[in-house]
Amino acid sequence: MNTKYLTKASIIAAIYVVLVLVEIPLGPITYGPIQIRISEGLALLPLVEAAAIPGVFIGCLMANLILAFLSGFGLVDVLGGSLVTLLAAYMTSKMPNKILGVLPPVILNGLIVSIWVSNFMGVPYIVTVGTIGLGELIAVSVFGNITLYIYNRIRKHI
Repeated sequence: MNTKYLTKASIIAAIYVVLVLVEIPLGPITYGPIQIRISEGLALLPLVEAAAIPGVFIGCLMANLILAFLSGFGLVDVLGGSLVTLLAAYMTSKMPNKILGVLPPVILNGLIVSIWVSNFMGVPYIVTVGTIGLGELIAVSVFGNITLYIYNRIRKHI
């Protein structure tokens, strides 16, 4: 790893944390059975930037540590959610295009994160899969494409 790679990963992690902190006031639509998060727009970055894989993972881990007590999901979300993000980022990096790149974070968050969210929130698992999956689909599709557009514009000037 070189300095440029580490710098990019660190910047992506920091942006992820800042976006999560900005989302806190949106509570009901960002942390619970419905999760439409601006920060999840960074989930598409691994398509075009290898440093985004550790960047979104570390950003998610740091943000989940900060939010562990706010969300009420505790350590399971800190570790589980962060590992889901790492796996989704890696799988996204292997996808051939943006359309397929959306699938790993949507499917993994929908199926895995719903396990503890449904348990803690008292919402049936299948309902939580649908709401988290739909929220992730919206976030990654909309905010992810905005993120890729901005990233590509910035990259042209560096």
